[in-house]
Amino acid sequence: MKTLRGIRGPLEQVMFQWMTAGRGIVHSEMPAPQGTQKGLRLWVNLSSKYIMIEPMYQEMPSKDIVEITEDGIKIRVIAGEAMGIKSPIYTRTPTVHHQHLAVNHHRTADSSPINIPYRRPHSSKSSPIIPSKPWHIIPSYLPWSLNPNVVLNSCEAYFGNGFTKVADILPAKVALRTGSSWFRCHHSETLRTSICEGGKIRMDPGKIEMSSGGEKLEDVIGRSEEEELPRFQDGAFVVEGNGGSKRRKLVGEGFLDEFIPVDDDDSGHPIRESIGSIVIVGANDFDCQEWVDEPTLLATRFEYANLFHTVTDWYSAYMSSRVTGLPNRPHLVFVDGHCQVHIDRFTKIFTGPVCFRHAIFSPLGNETPLSRGLGEKIDCHGVSALDLVQSPDIHKTARLSEFGEMIRSAFDLPVNRHRASKAALGHNVLFIRREDYFAHPRHEGTVEQRLRNEQEVFDSLSRWASDHVECKVNLINGSIAHMAMKEQARAIQDASVIIGAHGAGLTHLVSASPKTVLLEIVSKKFKRPHFQLIAQWKGLESHGIYLYGPYANPQIVITRLDRIISHLGC
Repeated sequence: MKTLRGIRGPLEQVMFQWMTAGRGIVHSEMPAPQGTQKGLRLWVNLSSKYIMIEPMYQEMPSKDIVEITEDGIKIRVIAGEAMGIKSPIYTRTPTVHHQHLAVNHHRTADSSPINIPYRRPHSSKSSPIIPSKPWHIIPSYLPWSLNPNVVLNSCEAYFGNGFTKVADILPAKVALRTGSSWFRCHHSETLRTSICEGGKIRMDPGKIEMSSGGEKLEDVIGRSEEEELPRFQDGAFVVEGNGGSKRRKLVGEGFLDEFIPVDDDDSGHPIRESIGSIVIVGANDFDCQEWVDEPTLLATRFEYANLFHTVTDWYSAYMSSRVTGLPNRPHLVFVDGHCQVHIDRFTKIFTGPVCFRHAIFSPLGNETPLSRGLGEKIDCHGVSALDLVQSPDIHKTARLSEFGEMIRSAFDLPVNRHRASKAALGHNVLFIRREDYFAHPRHEGTVEQRLRNEQEVFDSLSRWASDHVECKVNLINGSIAHMAMKEQARAIQDASVIIGAHGAGLTHLVSASPKTVLLEIVSKKFKRPHFQLIAQWKGLESHGIYLYGPYANPQIVITRLDRIISHLGC
């Protein structure tokens, strides 16, 4: 078999090939030189909305095809999912074996279900299903296959595809037969954390100690981290065991040390404590009046009013969703006592016990590469997904671009915008205004100011842009603190150059279009590589103007910007 994209391979060695034709590919197959050949070809209809996606090949050797046996039936999971086993082959059309054992309608007298299906949404009289939305199709997506051979500290391992060590604490196969709970954890040696998930899990807010949360930001200035982060009593989470009624802990300290280790100076780790609080009870002791049917992420936030830390939480949530193979976007529950800020949108607050048919414990945002990279060297450079497929390299990644495209698509913004389309209407130079604000509200409400003559710099750039005759330059006043999140994302998407003082607003680089250029103004006091790293991991060009104090020379900024615009062909 060969294609005009240079992909070739004999079928007797590959055994299985999955081709997504997309916008079109020239493809040929020739028989082996001798002997009788047997093969099976399956065609899966591709939705019309995917018809112009990039063509893609996926291959799987015979030895890697998972084979399972259940009730005398042998199943080889080539693509899709069956019996709780997922193939690493990515299919845009959901391919799922629906097992009859997964639907069990036994109920208690008050109509709450007691036998819960594995993974599959199931209606309940106690609460209606709120359908989750499907994932958007994006150009940079690559399959999230749990390949056990992911290289330690490689880009794939850092950016989330390295959760290869799995502990089945309560096996799903047993849960399918008995209607009990299931629970497992996926561990990453590179990120030194785990994503844990389970089915039929009860959460009791009465056993979670923290501030009430949801207040106005200005009402809680100076409140300590310890007050807002949750502390879990035993039984804060409950699962139903298979057989017996003895109450016991789900995992011990040894498991937690292995799967959710903490540094010696950590005073507390909410995710570790939440897993450590889970107890197993018998069927008679597992009852619930309220159910959440759709897959749900349980997340605890740090530095909640700061965009950088918020985006690390978003990345953790996205990574958790992909590693656990969710077919649709999950629901989200914040398990913390933080106040409400403008980037949150609450629809419900739980005050009593609630049960989840599928709950996922998302790692802390400071355990993602966005935060890890500030303290350890992550030698990764961003490339396109197509480049990575054609030339695999453990020091290259397309994951951050994938994440950024997912953010843009979530706001119904196009994800195929490139520099050529921008330049047709002139180059947008987005000046992200930092302004004076409470950067970290719990720090006693201290107002921070990184660039004291920001308005002077902006006014100088505005005059330069209006006098620029070689091509049209549009200077955009990026007062993002006064813009809706969708408008912030749109402004980032449309920018050819993003300029601003070092500050959390520059985190929007994660959703910048390809070929966008960063010009960061960095004062001596705040010289940290947050945004140069994001640009590097996305494959974007970045430049820095390093100051000795809090003031920037407007002419130096103009000179650097003029040089960048010239390199863009203007």
